[in-house]
Amino acid sequence: MTDKVRIDTLNANSLPQNNETFLARQAEFESNVRSYPRKLPLAIAKAQGVWITDVENNQYLDCLAGAGTMALGHNHPEVLQSIQSVITSGLPLHTLDLTTPLKDEFSAYLLSLLPGQGKEYCLQFTGPSGADAVEAALKLAKKVTGRSGVISFSGGYHGMTHGALAVTGNLSPKEAVNGMMPEVQFMPYPNEYRCPLGIGGEAGVKALTYYFENLINDVESGVRKPAAVILEAVQGEGGVNPAPVEWLQRIRKVTQEHGIVLIIDEVQAGFARTGKLFAFEHAGIEPDIIVMSKAVGGGLPLAVLGIKKQFDAWAPGHHTGTFRGNQLAMATGLTTLKILKDDHIADKVAAQGIWLKDKLAELQKRFPVIGHVRGLGLMIGIEIVKPNEAQDHMGCYPADGELSALLQKKCFENGLILERGGRNGCVLRLLPSLLISNDELEIFLDKFENALLAAGVKPV
Repeated sequence: MTDKVRIDTLNANSLPQNNETFLARQAEFESNVRSYPRKLPLAIAKAQGVWITDVENNQYLDCLAGAGTMALGHNHPEVLQSIQSVITSGLPLHTLDLTTPLKDEFSAYLLSLLPGQGKEYCLQFTGPSGADAVEAALKLAKKVTGRSGVISFSGGYHGMTHGALAVTGNLSPKEAVNGMMPEVQFMPYPNEYRCPLGIGGEAGVKALTYYFENLINDVESGVRKPAAVILEAVQGEGGVNPAPVEWLQRIRKVTQEHGIVLIIDEVQAGFARTGKLFAFEHAGIEPDIIVMSKAVGGGLPLAVLGIKKQFDAWAPGHHTGTFRGNQLAMATGLTTLKILKDDHIADKVAAQGIWLKDKLAELQKRFPVIGHVRGLGLMIGIEIVKPNEAQDHMGCYPADGELSALLQKKCFENGLILERGGRNGCVLRLLPSLLISNDELEIFLDKFENALLAAGVKPV
């Protein structure tokens, strides 16, 4: 005889079905740390593909996609089926680091996607967020080298946990947080529009490349040889800045020569987002440690390191995490990875990125507040500027974070969800589902132009 289980819960349908009610209750329930509801004030009722519907039945084109987590969009039927298959299979939902046939299949498939089909790599499952994986990577680099320093880059974002925040460029969340991880040295990261050295163009990239190599080689640089260099091959939160190929190749060469562990953070840029399976592939390099999360779990929490085997210096149990055995995420991740590979999604995304940047360049001619369009694949940044003010010596206009925020608001009011990033939030960022169609991208362009007009921006 089965016991009848009664679950008393709030029936959300009994509440007034409007965004304001749910947002007010969220403000009552949750900490001030919540951020997205302040910029995107809606309560989501359902989602499908690239579309989100709120409780008032308003529809939005979602070009955020869980900050790039939903590589196949919302509620992809094969992803949903993979969840149902696990639920009916009898598998436990979490297994710590005990293996299962599902974990075995996921591991083999993920390894096959790494450089050289993963023959030189092993996997480490960490806690479920990208920041958890970054923490593990930093610890491992220190353990394997016996050194303690880390070089990171201005504009980089690696997470909000203590060590990950220490190697993150954004100063705002570091305020009043004392005792950050010591011996973190920041260096300038190339920016196609705003060269951090004030040089610009190819000369700026060459100077930055020399600067990095000289810092490592100079016996009086004041910086001890680090355990690791950590970077994103395309900075996301920092304003969608792709690393120049020459610069990234030289960093790989120098780190190899000096026995420095190169950690590439592919949490946001990985898994076909930039038109390659991994963003570092644009430079033809192989990292020592690859940090993976977001899309690797197919929309569910999962984080994994790809570690070159010679750097796997862990002793058993020296880095753990309760939820590193998330079977549902391995199922949704496996389904997502297979679709990305089998359907050649990276090639589709690469072509769409070129097409979309061309369309945005045409829009830029009519709306000079669009100072710069950059990115790779479906990881695109639109920097908003003040074209009526004086240019700097490199021909760049001042950034306009206030207009960028207003444009995000007007986009939302017009049924378009975008995120912002970069210095002072001046860059509007596109991270839509990788399955978005050109027709849907045309809808994005129409909504974005309407938002420009609604913000009072006059075309020329």
